[in-house]
Amino acid sequence: MNYKTRAAITLLSATCTFSAQSTSFTDPIDGMFDMGEYLAENAYGFLPVPILITEPAVGLGGGFAGVFLHESEQEKEHRKKLAMESLDGGARLIPPAVTVAGGAATENGTWFAILGHRRTWNKDSIRYMGGIGYGNAFIDIYSDLGGLLPQDKPLSFESDNKGYGGIQKLQFRVGDSPLFLGVSQFWTRSEVTSSNQIINKILELTVGTETTASGLGFVAEYDTKNSFFFPTDGYSINAEYLWFRDAIGSDNDYETFALDGQAFFPLSKQWTLGFAGNYASLTTDELSLPPLARPYVKLRGIAAYRYQDNYVASVQSQLMWHLTPRWTLSGFAGSGSASKDFDGLYEDSEFAYGAGFRYLMARRYGIHMGMDFAFSEDENAFYFNVGSGF
Repeated sequence: MNYKTRAAITLLSATCTFSAQSTSFTDPIDGMFDMGEYLAENAYGFLPVPILITEPAVGLGGGFAGVFLHESEQEKEHRKKLAMESLDGGARLIPPAVTVAGGAATENGTWFAILGHRRTWNKDSIRYMGGIGYGNAFIDIYSDLGGLLPQDKPLSFESDNKGYGGIQKLQFRVGDSPLFLGVSQFWTRSEVTSSNQIINKILELTVGTETTASGLGFVAEYDTKNSFFFPTDGYSINAEYLWFRDAIGSDNDYETFALDGQAFFPLSKQWTLGFAGNYASLTTDELSLPPLARPYVKLRGIAAYRYQDNYVASVQSQLMWHLTPRWTLSGFAGSGSASKDFDGLYEDSEFAYGAGFRYLMARRYGIHMGMDFAFSEDENAFYFNVGSGF
């Protein structure tokens, strides 16, 4: 552990200790460790979330993120009252505004810093989410180098990716329904280079080493989940379509579409079955695009950007056993596929599986934290997660 890591841990501990001098970390209902009062009653209270990275694409690493919850005094008192009346009373309220700030680094030199914010207005009839980030990632890219190689025989090469950017989404509820419609913006400025001079030259001649991606589009969401942080009932469907064009500052012209879904079914008081699916596509008339532009298979246990193409899809399921109101154990499994053409999806597929646990860290907000241990044919990893893991 280097001196910067030790200093960060010391500072975080001191901050938590100072803020917690007059705050109880014991829940008055069940007597268990809980950070709900600390988050609600301290002006500078935040949930410290350790970031443990075992992502196969970048190696071992870690860092910290702070989750800040913003509520008015009236909202705090209402949530506290409901939390005292039932175990999940406060958790079912409309979530407060949330700010997340943090960063992390890994053993191969990869690092990043992020700042994100989510807020609702008018009794959750308007939702806003935005974030910015800056980072430097050293990852292996599996690419056909702009069409110079066959799609079924991509070349793997080490890459150095530097960049910064941001996203924004603004959504409006349709009447009193669970449907939200809105607009979305995506913008990044990145530089991709390789330690291999031949690869570097090919990048320069095809897509260039510096790229700006700028997209505008529409987003739709249908959400009936019973909790923002840890749902156990209901479902959600999210769809987003983005246009990337020179007229709005993009170096390449293409369109992306993403469809994500989650569903949770309470089998009994102690068991919940969850499903999640993802589909993403990219269409373009250009012969070559930056290596990281295309979507990739996103599953716990499979390295980011390992399976990447014009069309990707994944499905996964998760069985959760609520051992006690505080502790939850889970097992999960999923498969994903990437293909140049839509018809080729799942002609070849990758499988991943694993198990994990969650602890109810802040009962009045329904915030669960824990770890997942995931495995696939070629890799394995563990993840520190807030939420269900989907």
